[in-house]
Amino acid sequence: MTRSQATEETRSLEVAESARETEWRRPSFVGELFMGRVHSELIFPYPEQDQDDRKVGDAVLAELKTFLAAKVDADRIDAQKEIPPEVTEALRAMGLFGIKIPKEYGGLGMSQVNYNRIIQLVGSHCASTAVMLSAHQSIGVPQPLKLFGTDEQKEKYLPRLARGAMSAFALTEPGVGSDPSKMTTQAVPTEDGAAWLISGEKLWISNGPEAELMIVMARTNAPEIERPEITAFIVEGDSPGLSTAHRCDFMGLKGIRNGLLKFENVRVPAQNMLGRRGDGLRLALITLNTGRLTLPAACGGAMKQILAMSREWANERTQWGAPVGRHEAVAAKIASMAADLYAVESLTWLTSAMADRGETDIRLEAAMAKLFCSEALWRAADDGVQVRGGRGYETADSLRGRRETPMPMERLLRDARINLIIEGTSEIMRLFIAREALDPHMRTAGVTATAQQVHYGDAAKFYASWYPPLWIPGRGKEDVRLHPRLEGHMRYVERASRRLARDLFHMIVRHREGLQKKQLLLARLVDAGAELFAMAAVLSRASSPQAPAGSERLADLFCRAARRRVDELHHGVYSNDDDFVYRTARQILEGSYPWLEDNIVSTWRTEDLDR
Repeated sequence: MTRSQATEETRSLEVAESARETEWRRPSFVGELFMGRVHSELIFPYPEQDQDDRKVGDAVLAELKTFLAAKVDADRIDAQKEIPPEVTEALRAMGLFGIKIPKEYGGLGMSQVNYNRIIQLVGSHCASTAVMLSAHQSIGVPQPLKLFGTDEQKEKYLPRLARGAMSAFALTEPGVGSDPSKMTTQAVPTEDGAAWLISGEKLWISNGPEAELMIVMARTNAPEIERPEITAFIVEGDSPGLSTAHRCDFMGLKGIRNGLLKFENVRVPAQNMLGRRGDGLRLALITLNTGRLTLPAACGGAMKQILAMSREWANERTQWGAPVGRHEAVAAKIASMAADLYAVESLTWLTSAMADRGETDIRLEAAMAKLFCSEALWRAADDGVQVRGGRGYETADSLRGRRETPMPMERLLRDARINLIIEGTSEIMRLFIAREALDPHMRTAGVTATAQQVHYGDAAKFYASWYPPLWIPGRGKEDVRLHPRLEGHMRYVERASRRLARDLFHMIVRHREGLQKKQLLLARLVDAGAELFAMAAVLSRASSPQAPAGSERLADLFCRAARRRVDELHHGVYSNDDDFVYRTARQILEGSYPWLEDNIVSTWRTEDLDR
């Protein structure tokens, strides 16, 4: 690594660290899990929805379900790449642009649980419509405005948003993904200080091309200053100088309006600064903590649809003298989908209830749920296409044209893929979770991500009391009552969490400051933690008196598979080919294997993009 690269890496880390929430004011189940402690009281008993709150959600869901079935043609939206204006207007009329906006501002004032029930239902039918609603209020203007806005800002904008003013969140740029230190969009104050002038470009902004309001992140210090000061602004969508330079077209989510936005001296009143100057990135990260909770709900809705189609087809299609679902290879896929769906729903409603109650710090729980559920959906979508065979690869319109049942499995697969990317790719989620999991150890040793100054005395005192008990077998949680077939799984969670904490400590000792670059190693530790969190959520839900029928069997099935995955991940921590893989990749990147890319036609390498 060159000196300039090292400097750039340090600057990126400093920007990211400055935006982190450094204090843990409330407990975190996942945070404690990485320390080898299972605080079952944080998730047991399972937080079932209050009946009065459920009735409120039921009323909206009943109306919405009828509307979606009768008026929202998801295949047409996919084919024509537009959500019809009448659909958007009907959603506005139902108040679904202000689901969580407080009633005093004209919103529905619904809980996170009911909000996610709505998103799950919409996501099961049309992912584009679900993303439009979610981008507007999970990460669009309503959420950060509620968290960081002044009373005047809330009174001015929340009623507009509740009535249906579309909103967006503009952070990403053409040259800026997960590394905000390279942000180039600039906000410059006017001479009289009454306003700011924003110039730059923002890319992949969902709802951006039609947003009436948006949150825009911009640098508010000089470009020559190495460390950017990032500030958030509320910007009117029809501001002079703001335009859509390009509408993006994707593999899936064809109906969403997403684009490259161009800002040319866009004037924003000084009172439209959201939060304090320089707090923009922190605001974005806190907003995403809650915003990520929507993805598990949408993933669960899509998985329900995939399972329903797969089950029906597996019973209907006969091959070799029996329905394909009776053949072991297909039956295994169906069972795996069902078990994973049970875990996805368990995590969804657990983390949603956590957000509503506000008694726990959910930054890790939200990230874990997003990571686990998005990957579970992708597995289900892939298996669903396989179960359907050629018909899974065929579009619903084509099936309809042949007078076959138009199951949209192909569309569901395309729409599912983005969930591993948006609001933090799976790789970034693993690094984020790993950084937070390492935080107690780094604080104990007096270490920061950018300065390695170990306080060995403090560290030795802590680890002398913390590490030895990790080897002592636990006795189980006496306050947790489980079905007999599930008790062993809970004991496994406790044992495996202590093993995970030991593994994390061993890797800290082995790699020291180099651990942050061992991304494959950290990913195994994080994935093991995600599986254990999912197991705990499943066991808690299955033990609830209100658990759905058959919960014990699905919980047992999921935990059996999860245990094998956790054991394999543990083995990979100590026995892997990571260094060899990395060195080989470097050779490939440097062009050492040109023959791997011969005999292909690569018009993309020479095409004039401006033509």
